[in-house]
Amino acid sequence: MKKNGLLLLAVVILAILPILFLQDAEFGGADGEAEQAITEIATDYEPWFNAIWEPPSGEIESLLFVLQGVIGALIIGYFIGYTRGKHINKSNAKH
Repeated sequence: MKKNGLLLLAVVILAILPILFLQDAEFGGADGEAEQAITEIATDYEPWFNAIWEPPSGEIESLLFVLQGVIGALIIGYFIGYTRGKHINKSNAKH
C-alpha cells in the first residue's frame, strides 16, 4: 500500500513539475496545425464553434488530454479485469 502511494505521488509530481517550470513554453498540437492548413487552403474558413474554455497553455491542454486518456484506459481496464475475474470465478465454481 505504501509503495502504491509513493508511485502515485511520483506521478502527480511528474505531472505538475512541467506546468510549474515551463509556464511560457509553446506547444502546438494537431488541431492548431490542421486549422492553419485549412485557412491556407480556404481563406474564408470560419470555425463552426468556439471553445467554452481555453486552457492557459498548451502543456495544460496536453495534460488534460492525457488525463482524459488515462481515465478512459482505467475504465476499459476495470471492465476487462472485472469480466476476466468473473470468468475465472465461474471456472473455479465448476471444478
